[in-house]
Amino acid sequence: MQLFRTKPINQLLADASDKEHGLKRALGGASLVTLGIGAIIGTGIFVLTGTVAANYAGPALVLSFIISAAGCVFAGLCYAEFASMIPISGSAYTYAYATLGEFIAWIIGWDLILEYLFASSTVAVGWSGYMVSFLHDYNINIPTQLCNAPVDFIKGQGWILTGSIINFPAVFIVALLSTLLVIGIRESAGLNNIIVFIKVIVILLFIGFGLSFIDTSNWHPFIPPNTGEFGKFGFSGVLRGAAVIFFAYIGFDAVSTAAQEAKNPQRDMPIGILGSLLICTILYVLVSGVLTGIVPYAELNVPAPLAMAIDKTGNALLWLRPLIKIGAIAGLSSVILVMLLGQPRIFYTMAKDGLLPKSFAKVHPRFRTPYVTTILTGIVSCFIAGVLPINILSELVSIGTLLAFTIVCISILVLRKTRPDVPRPFKTPLVPLVPIAGATICLLQMISLPWETWERLLIWMAIGLLIYFFYSKRHSKLAK
Repeated sequence: MQLFRTKPINQLLADASDKEHGLKRALGGASLVTLGIGAIIGTGIFVLTGTVAANYAGPALVLSFIISAAGCVFAGLCYAEFASMIPISGSAYTYAYATLGEFIAWIIGWDLILEYLFASSTVAVGWSGYMVSFLHDYNINIPTQLCNAPVDFIKGQGWILTGSIINFPAVFIVALLSTLLVIGIRESAGLNNIIVFIKVIVILLFIGFGLSFIDTSNWHPFIPPNTGEFGKFGFSGVLRGAAVIFFAYIGFDAVSTAAQEAKNPQRDMPIGILGSLLICTILYVLVSGVLTGIVPYAELNVPAPLAMAIDKTGNALLWLRPLIKIGAIAGLSSVILVMLLGQPRIFYTMAKDGLLPKSFAKVHPRFRTPYVTTILTGIVSCFIAGVLPINILSELVSIGTLLAFTIVCISILVLRKTRPDVPRPFKTPLVPLVPIAGATICLLQMISLPWETWERLLIWMAIGLLIYFFYSKRHSKLAK
């Protein structure tokens, strides 16, 4: 039973109120919404839309986004209740610690490490592709050996060497943004607000001008017939597409990691989570509809699908091409920033509980940021972004995110039964329907992911269990 000991909610709140040794509260509701948009709008629109349309869903990419959004809305409502009730920086890890016990909390914390580390690296690889293309337009060429992963994974062949040395642009952007995050949360949020404004304007320009170039014949058949393999078009393809692009929605989870730096978390956290989710879902659906209307879905398996759509319009929208790339570069930068912001705060909270070394909980005396874990996260993310391909990274992030959302939905059901007395500034509506629906949709999407992704998740979890039983269980402050 020691594995399932829970951390008292009043103790969690007491830890969060430590102003002298805690994190700096500098974020309002608007900053949290832009933080969410900064994390959500990025690789999902600028990179994965083309991949999912060409390989899984066809024009029904729109349905994939809606299915993913439905799961996110249900999970987001559960997150909003937790974030208002337990405004701590640990996100789903903290919520599980208060409801399901330490062992489950460790599993979800270890899963979140997978999610954020690989998310920042995934987006950095996408950023590299757009930056290399943008520089090429101005006759600045980075050698191929310095802008691609040295290894790749091909189904049926396994791991292969590509001949490249390292993806240097991806390493560069992670290192730059990690440095900014050490300096301060207010400065990081200010930069994110500017970046979000730029990329939303660019996306609205693409939607507005792209509407007149839609060829409705590109939407037929809307759901291409299944090839005979699960996940290759047909409805199973729509489901797999939803699971892969679920990666695009993890931003509102990142909002919850900043709860301890919100000025009024009980009011602002639900606004940040649900507001960013609603805005981004509308933009995703509109962009995917315009994209598949301009370009036949079979041609969209390219690193920069929106730029390709602009090319399809001929000279009419040629002026928009550099803006799309600038928007993509800005958009992906903000996603990397928010992912790199979220991961150190997971480390920070787990270290405060004794499940990770004490040094992980160190806060910079001047900047009031978790600088040790920010630097560590930056170093690991640089390595991953420099050597691994984007397809492996995105699927790992998706399955990690889906698992986190499933546990949060289940935790709401548990806490409503075990602690009905705890004040809830925001309450998830239609319980138990909403949590059950959220968990079910997330599990369905997990099942539709390739078996190789499950294997990598199980290996990661096995490593986590070894660390828990040989270190974390014995150093747990709750146990002491």
